[in-house]
Amino acid sequence: MRLLALAASALILSACSQGAETPAAPAEPAGPPPVLSGVNLSEPVTVSGTEPFWTIKLTGAELIYEGLDRPEQRAPQPKIEVQGTVATFQTQSAAGTTFDITLTATECSDGMSDRTYPLTAVVKVGEETLMGCAASTAALARAGESGLVV
Repeated sequence: MRLLALAASALILSACSQGAETPAAPAEPAGPPPVLSGVNLSEPVTVSGTEPFWTIKLTGAELIYEGLDRPEQRAPQPKIEVQGTVATFQTQSAAGTTFDITLTATECSDGMSDRTYPLTAVVKVGEETLMGCAASTAALARAGESGLVV
């Protein structure tokens, strides 16, 4: 019986000491998200243009490029740098295609719809330069066929 009592005491003490772990240090604050013309660039953003028709989806983790008669390409999305009214970044697909993207806080019309986008985009895909507009993907989903995309 005495052996049983000693074993039970040892188990109880062992269980109590397991909860005394050292707490992890708090993570560094990430700072404010990159915002340009009211668009939070850390959230999904859609960049698109016409003639030729093309779209880039910035998911936060990757860039997905599609276009009329163009193969889909994917590339990692690096941190977007914002300086004043301009945001820029560069990345490269697994196929070796470079993407240089510049977003400017100026209203933009795609020339095909009656929408007004909050950002103007210049995208260099390899050696080709494309002009377009950009807005948050959520705002585009809510927007109608005309008016300001907010």
